Amino acid sequence: MNFDIFINELKLGKIIAYPTESVFGLGCDPDNKNAVYKLLSMKQRDINKGLILIAANYKQILSYIDEKKLSLNNINMILSCQKFMTWTIPISLNTPYWLIGNFNSIAIRITNYYPINKLCRLYGKPIVSTSANITGYKPCLYSHEINYYFKEKILILKDYIAGYKKPSEIRDSITNKIIRKG
Repeated sequence: MNFDIFINELKLGKIIAYPTESVFGLGCDPDNKNAVYKLLSMKQRDINKGLILIAANYKQILSYIDEKKLSLNNINMILSCQKFMTWTIPISLNTPYWLIGNFNSIAIRITNYYPINKLCRLYGKPIVSTSANITGYKPCLYSHEINYYFKEKILILKDYIAGYKKPSEIRDSITNKIIRKG
């Protein structure tokens, strides 16, 4: 599979679709305000809800988080988690407001799922990850559903979702409190 075309789309501020652990996702460059607003508009999603970033490794999230607010135990918990897990982590001063909504933390998932891990590694940074659906509708489970949902053609990384039946669990990285059950 040639990932170069997807990397190019991200660099151009385009929205892409890709398989995640449980559904197809829509993504874009998290630092490109216009791309994020376009994605929110396509999904009819309220900016105040915030978004999830998906990354290949911990190093990729460092510019978005305030690592000083994390203890060594917090960091180890994030890094050692083998589950399909999203963490809310305190934000750095540089984190764009369009990613966090009404929160002072950012939702981040470090993934080992091959297609998106490779995409993030090649892009060199995390990407926005939100379910491929219009808010209130069921997320796409198959690639052919994506262009049915959205009027605009979206480049789709055609692969299979990993097969999890529920979205990722979301936990607070400081308290380990469950925010959303997975």
